[in-house]
Amino acid sequence: MGANRVNRASLQETADAVARYGNAAAAARELKLSERTVRDRLAAARKAGIAPTLDEHLLARVKRLESELADAQKKALTDVLVKNHIIGLAQAVSNTPTPSWLLSTSKPDSAPGVPTLFLSDLHWGEVVKPSQINNVNRYNVDIATQRLEALGTRAVRLLSILSPTFDYPGIVLVLGGDMISGNIHDELTATNEMNSMPTVLDLFGKLCGFIEGMADKFGKVFLPCVTGNHGRDTTKIWSKDRHHTSFDWLLYGFLAKHFEKDKRITFLIPDGPDAYFKVYNTRYLLTHGDQFRGGDGMIGALGPIIRGDHKKRSRNAQVDLDYDVMLLGHWHQLIHLNRLVVNGSLKGYDEYAYSNNFPYEIPQQALWLTHPKHGVTFRAPVYVDRKKSVPKTSWVSLAA
Repeated sequence: MGANRVNRASLQETADAVARYGNAAAAARELKLSERTVRDRLAAARKAGIAPTLDEHLLARVKRLESELADAQKKALTDVLVKNHIIGLAQAVSNTPTPSWLLSTSKPDSAPGVPTLFLSDLHWGEVVKPSQINNVNRYNVDIATQRLEALGTRAVRLLSILSPTFDYPGIVLVLGGDMISGNIHDELTATNEMNSMPTVLDLFGKLCGFIEGMADKFGKVFLPCVTGNHGRDTTKIWSKDRHHTSFDWLLYGFLAKHFEKDKRITFLIPDGPDAYFKVYNTRYLLTHGDQFRGGDGMIGALGPIIRGDHKKRSRNAQVDLDYDVMLLGHWHQLIHLNRLVVNGSLKGYDEYAYSNNFPYEIPQQALWLTHPKHGVTFRAPVYVDRKKSVPKTSWVSLAA
């Protein structure tokens, strides 16, 4: 009987120690036993129906852990908390269903279809100095504002030529990332016209007017949005929580909140790097394009872009997310192929492109139509600079 009482007391002591310190290893150190002995005793205690005694020390520890958990939950800024409580969005915009007007085929085949205007790589806040790139381009917030206004005016003008009666059910306005310059490099931190937060506020005001103007003209606007790599507030792009570390995502959230009560305007802001949507029977995948890296000599950006498209199509086919056309920005080159659209930039040619001997590219954005029967039809660049041509530069000449 004495041996049994001693044995039962040791089992109780072991069960209490494991409960108090949270695991067998910590309990073994406290009891000066091997971890295996503690585990064996704990198993025997459970078999004998011996439960830990909730002493005052253990109760205090539980209370402390509960308090720490509550504090952690209060401090955790999840995307739902930001959207619902800080930004104030009444409903999520990460899984917005495609608006019915993008899918309806009630209009005759003679109707032009749905226009899409691709707006990306604004690099709002960045400064491009003409003296450093042989005077082929200049950029600052004033010029960016002029180009944004020109984009809207000229896109409407082109679409009015195709359909003077404006027989469009609405317009898709794609926001493809790199909306602000950001401070991701020391040179940008030193030369940007404004820091990131004032830049977001300035661009927010300009885009509010731009989007409202599109809604007034076309009746309905659908805005799929993804983030770029320039708007991030981390040293490197995160794979986890990519969007929630980006000023692009915050800008989109503010825009969605601003237009929340305007039933003409619908946002799609996914939590991941890709956005999926349909226009009639054409399936689009929107991504920024910074995932695709490298170059292939004379072929330039096409090599990594086509390889990246192939990988995405293979990945998506395995999970039943096939798409017809991939949309991306990032490369600042307008490329419009049957299965992919690479957007130009509002910023245009800059010091980085010049120093790396990249081909000259004028500031431009992509515009196209999606027809219910024929898919992508009309394609056109929208030139946003007021200059009609690249200014000629003089070579040094020697008098005879």
